[in-house]
Amino acid sequence: MRNQKTQRIAQLGLLTALALVIGYIELLIPIPIGIPGVKPGLANLVVVWALYVMGPAEALAVNGMRILLSGFLFGNLSMILYSLAGAALSFVCMYLAKRSEMFTIAGVSVIGGVAHNLGQLVMAMIVLETKSLIYYGPMLLAAGVITGLLIGIVSQEVQKRIPLKI
Repeated sequence: MRNQKTQRIAQLGLLTALALVIGYIELLIPIPIGIPGVKPGLANLVVVWALYVMGPAEALAVNGMRILLSGFLFGNLSMILYSLAGAALSFVCMYLAKRSEMFTIAGVSVIGGVAHNLGQLVMAMIVLETKSLIYYGPMLLAAGVITGLLIGIVSQEVQKRIPLKI
């Protein structure tokens, strides 16, 4: 029993490290879109996979640790604040969508991508005390759909190849 718990903690550590490395690589890739905050969200691949294969508590732990570590290592407090806002809304929406069993992995990921961008947009509107940022909404929603779909498709393929319940 104790060995299983130790193994699970080690696996969560490895998934967190993988998500952290993927997130760092993503920071290095310039995205010439011109819209602040738009990025592919490649580290969410690990979170979506963990949600389906390991469970919600584990996926939430990996996501939270990735955000905090990434913020402290590569960003700042405002990066952590925006990331947590987006990730919190995204995770709740993905969990509810998965639990409803009405969506595929790709659908859940799209919902997560859109919710993440909405969470960050609302946080930016609160922090900057302006509603004018709402004009970024349609672009951020489109970006969330596109990136969420791509992450979802990749997550589905990864789950096929690594289907084991860890």
